[in-house]
Amino acid sequence: MADSKREVERKYEATPETRLPDLTRTAGVSAVVHRGLSELDAVYYDTQDFRLAADSLTLRRRTGGDDAGWHLKIPVSTDVRDEIRAPLTDALPSDLGELLRSRVRHTPVTPVVRILSARDVHHLLGADGTLLAELSIDEVLAERLTVEGRGITSAWTELEVELADDADPALLDAVERRLRKAGVRPSAAPSKLARALAETAPGRRRRKTGKKKPRKPAGKSSPRTAGDHVLVYVRRQVAALVALDPAVRRDLPDSVHRMRVATRRLRSAFRTYRGILDRSATDPLRDELKWLAAELGVDRDQEVLDERLRAHVGRLPDTLLLGPVSARLRLTSVARRTGSRRRVASVLDAERYLALLDSLDALLADPPLLPDAARPPGDALPPAVLKDYARLATRVGHALEQHPGQERDVAMHEARKAAKRVRYAAEAARPALGKPAKRFAKRMKSVQSVLGDHQDSVVARDALRTLAVQAHGAGESAFTWGLLYGREEAAAAERERELPEVWARASRPGLRAALKG
Repeated sequence: MADSKREVERKYEATPETRLPDLTRTAGVSAVVHRGLSELDAVYYDTQDFRLAADSLTLRRRTGGDDAGWHLKIPVSTDVRDEIRAPLTDALPSDLGELLRSRVRHTPVTPVVRILSARDVHHLLGADGTLLAELSIDEVLAERLTVEGRGITSAWTELEVELADDADPALLDAVERRLRKAGVRPSAAPSKLARALAETAPGRRRRKTGKKKPRKPAGKSSPRTAGDHVLVYVRRQVAALVALDPAVRRDLPDSVHRMRVATRRLRSAFRTYRGILDRSATDPLRDELKWLAAELGVDRDQEVLDERLRAHVGRLPDTLLLGPVSARLRLTSVARRTGSRRRVASVLDAERYLALLDSLDALLADPPLLPDAARPPGDALPPAVLKDYARLATRVGHALEQHPGQERDVAMHEARKAAKRVRYAAEAARPALGKPAKRFAKRMKSVQSVLGDHQDSVVARDALRTLAVQAHGAGESAFTWGLLYGREEAAAAERERELPEVWARASRPGLRAALKG
């Protein structure tokens, strides 16, 4: 079974002659203890077209040291990666294979680089002997692995500083200042694998030391046309969908919600900008994205409901908690979440999901652009956003005309979906249209928030009624559930009273005129 560790580290250029400065002069460091030498042998795996390396993921099988086994490193932010570890086996553990699926699909991973490291380890300790960080100087030999066997090799020396668990991240800055004063500079490569791939690539010049001028990546020119801007937005959402897949499989906080939002933003972009992208190509993708969002929604909706009901129960005084309220809520939540988690896992392993990812890649590789895609963004994008806005205005008006009850609840839910879509449309146009689109999206978000809270109350009331029936059937008091139902009913009525004022503020004519330019 794989386990996970948050890795916070920085890498520096070094030479065999590099000598460490006195790091006990670093704030918080009282001692530097030499822990000796170790030999590490790691084989790195990737697809033949290096899909993992393209997303800064590293997969290796390493022997030697105190953490031998399979390691998958997933970037979190600058200097921070999650390292998922599995026991040392001959074949790739299935746990890690699942975390790679959104990237590799059905393409096998094979050995691409072997890296041998002679590691000289030092521990930086606090005044009480607590480990603050591990510093190592690595003598590295990298060899490109080919179908024929041996390939190009490269050798270098590097220095790593890895923060200990629960240590203050400010320590890395303090250590870096000491290293810089001693002439040690940050590494230009983000990882050993990245440097190995660069320096052992067939036909490439060897990497030179010293500062390099940044080079603009191929195909990364600034968007100019309306089509360029829409494709940048679509590409960003597809990347988010793929990147969030491992997080959802690991059940990380908010991961399902963020993945669901990416699917909704894609669907919104395909519908809003169907004058830019041919709907004969995007409509089938919208249908599949709707399916995926619905499947993810089972887990996300349960998560939102659980948080809402727990908050309600937590605010009640003990005198109003009649019966095993917290226990019933907890058991019901666990049962529902367990079922929804299994369902999400099965969806992410389904061929239908992998086919959707392939189809999205194919669309970006050969975008179905229509003639309007060549127009300036200021001409083509605002009409599309305002068309969605007009649809929202119709739905809000319809909702406000309904009498309180089920019909109004349904109408407000439909308005909420329209508000979300126009907000996403404005956010997609923001890089091209600037502050007017930003303000427009912010106003639409305020409408969405009121409508969303109303819908959450509708769902919560249905759940509370079910809980009350279950409690009554078990011979428990249903008083608390009825009390919470009444509070949710009052909260929904308050949102209904707020909506006209919020909508009036959000729909100012001047804002729409600014969006048109």
